[in-house]
Amino acid sequence: MEALLKSMHNTSPKANSHEMWWGTLGTVRPFPNFNSEKDAREIQTALESKASDVNTLVRILTNRNNAQRQSIAESYHNLTQKELCPALKKALSGGLEQLMLGLMMTPSQFDAHRLRQSMDGIGTDEESLLAVLCTKSPQQLKDATIAYKQEFGRYLENDLISETSKDFTKLVLAILKKEELNSKEMVDYQLIDQDVKALNDAVNGKKKDPAPWIQVLTTRDSNHLNRVLSRLEDLRGETVDKTVQSHFSGDLRLGFRTLVGSIPSIPLFLAQRLHSNIKKGSLVQGIIISHSEEDLLCVRIEYRKLTNISLYSALQKEYKGEMQQALLALCRSEDL
Repeated sequence: MEALLKSMHNTSPKANSHEMWWGTLGTVRPFPNFNSEKDAREIQTALESKASDVNTLVRILTNRNNAQRQSIAESYHNLTQKELCPALKKALSGGLEQLMLGLMMTPSQFDAHRLRQSMDGIGTDEESLLAVLCTKSPQQLKDATIAYKQEFGRYLENDLISETSKDFTKLVLAILKKEELNSKEMVDYQLIDQDVKALNDAVNGKKKDPAPWIQVLTTRDSNHLNRVLSRLEDLRGETVDKTVQSHFSGDLRLGFRTLVGSIPSIPLFLAQRLHSNIKKGSLVQGIIISHSEEDLLCVRIEYRKLTNISLYSALQKEYKGEMQQALLALCRSEDL
């Protein structure tokens, strides 16, 4: 499986977006011989049947990539003069409704909704908020920020400020606006030494200073940070996670732990999160939808290594009916 992924990673995508794209580490790829009008007619028939043909809805929408789903929504509107999402909402319920509506959002809209969901209601779900922020690229976070304003008529930055406090606010805003300022062309050993010293000095004094940790962890690329954190562990004789737990507290500690946990490998971080929360349908859906066209194959491999069972098998065991059908279609296949 890993050899296959390496060969896929080195394959260039074909120019025609409707052809199968093997240069991706996602599990959902463009459906071959795609016809949005045909799919829209099938969906219309499924929605208009007496009990709604949920199986057809799931089969079509989980086997098309996001761009194709947007085309289907447009064709459905041209065909019926109605919007597809309200029709799906009427026909479905519960977790399956949530999953199918999530599939119909663009990636940036979906990220925006996950961020809003983590802050909505009584109290903020800091763990879910951080899990989204720490697993997205700077460009994806910029796109989500724009989508957030379009979807909710609110500014993401303002909501983060109102829902968090003190140094934790500084951290989440720094993650949201993260810029990788170090040079990626070469290994900057001088900057590595400088960053290791800054992180170490910040936790050695009587008063712990989170500012250098925020600055270093949100302005460097992952390759540089892996070297920095490895050197810091050698220097201190303990894991970075233990250093964070010993010297910081509250939401700030959670934020730093999430960041340093996701830096070495985002797929491993997500696999751990799935394993710990496999019964939480909303969380599982969030990860699988968000990463289905990006790196879910890598997440599957890490899940298999971590648990000794495949993600496909875990989903098959935990979920039933159309929800199982949908999640398995997005997960795509078994890892032996």
